[in-house]
Amino acid sequence: MNCSTEFAAIILAAGQGTRMQSTLPKVLHPVAGRSMLGHVLALSDAIAASRRVVVVGPDMPIVSEAARKHAPDARIALQEKQLGTADAVKAAAGEMAGFKGDVLILYADTPLVRPETLHAMLAARADGASVVVLGFRPDDPSPYGRLVMNAQTRLEAIIEAKDCTPEQAAIGFCNSGVMAVDGTVLFSLLEEVGNTNAKGEFYLTDIIAIARKRGLTCAAIEADADEVLGVNSRVELSQAETILQNRLRHSAMLNGATLLDPSTVYFSHDTKLGRDVVVGQNVVFGPGVTVADGVHIKPFSHLEGAIVASAAEIGPYGRLRPGANIGKGAKIGNFVEVKAANIEEGAKISHLSYIGDARVGAEANIGAGTITCNYDGFEKHFTDIGAGAFIGSNTCLVAPVKIGDGAYTGSGSVITKDVGSDALALVRPQQVEKAGWAARFRARFAGKKSVHG
Repeated sequence: MNCSTEFAAIILAAGQGTRMQSTLPKVLHPVAGRSMLGHVLALSDAIAASRRVVVVGPDMPIVSEAARKHAPDARIALQEKQLGTADAVKAAAGEMAGFKGDVLILYADTPLVRPETLHAMLAARADGASVVVLGFRPDDPSPYGRLVMNAQTRLEAIIEAKDCTPEQAAIGFCNSGVMAVDGTVLFSLLEEVGNTNAKGEFYLTDIIAIARKRGLTCAAIEADADEVLGVNSRVELSQAETILQNRLRHSAMLNGATLLDPSTVYFSHDTKLGRDVVVGQNVVFGPGVTVADGVHIKPFSHLEGAIVASAAEIGPYGRLRPGANIGKGAKIGNFVEVKAANIEEGAKISHLSYIGDARVGAEANIGAGTITCNYDGFEKHFTDIGAGAFIGSNTCLVAPVKIGDGAYTGSGSVITKDVGSDALALVRPQQVEKAGWAARFRARFAGKKSVHG
């Protein structure tokens, strides 16, 4: 028996996923901001698999592209027809040629398996089992293949649900589909798999009985049912999202973040929070967010592709879009949107503003209603606001434009030209007052009812 420290992952991703009712292939539906296939490829990264083969179906180039985008070294194998799981693994034989280590068989629609679980399976391989199956105990075992164990707690067979006798159907220990197999025997075992069963398919699970007939040892280890949830519908997709969000919330709190109402905070798979971060209710983190120590993110804020430095304050109702880089102690207030902009240390944008394609210098103050007019219909342009500048309320900064250090703009101005350091820029018409005009106007309509009541 071969027991190798080298191992490969075969990832089955050829299913049509018709129950998803979607034009998007099932395995590309996201969980916590990353496709299910992406999660399984990331799992293979985490365990340092030396070879990865993704098995796809015909007319699924988008799946192959997604696999290579996540893992440029991933090999792609084609399963021409949907003839069962054993046939799907056999489709990887060409890409696995010459590999003699252990082989993990994973499923691209089962995104919640943990690295430590796979390490436990590989450890069981090292203990002498040629095939190791990952089992679980669901509340309702009826849809699943049963794991038949012998008196020595070794695995004797896997019986598919439709092929179970009444005695086998009473078994509560079920097959997740995930396996670790000695790579020197895997494909010879697959060659003996037949399709004499209720579905007429080639079941991967049959390799257990074949291995036992050869005198090989098989084993099973147990995982939590949530970990091996397979996603076949939108309902199960939402269940996977809930499970992973709870994991991410738990991890964030263990690592020093305060979530004021954890069930209303939604993370991406890659969200990074520092210590003593406080996250308010109904906050959503999209992909690519890093938050440093001591940040306060107030309720109903949404962050994506953003970096937030220590002691900054975001929200409530703050919106950080990709490229937002918020400096130490800066404030992004209520109903403020920031995109592709550096907000430097101590700067304040407290209310109702849009800052895009810009720099806001240290300690600058941006008044309510300020807009950087960055798009001319064809191209984006940059606004540079100097340190200590004061931008009056309802200022429109028409890019490209530069506001010097310490400069002021008057409220309601439309700034189209650069403003020098420490200068005041005013762009507004002269105020005209006509004494008594309002009274004369009302007198014209004395005794008449307003059309608006």
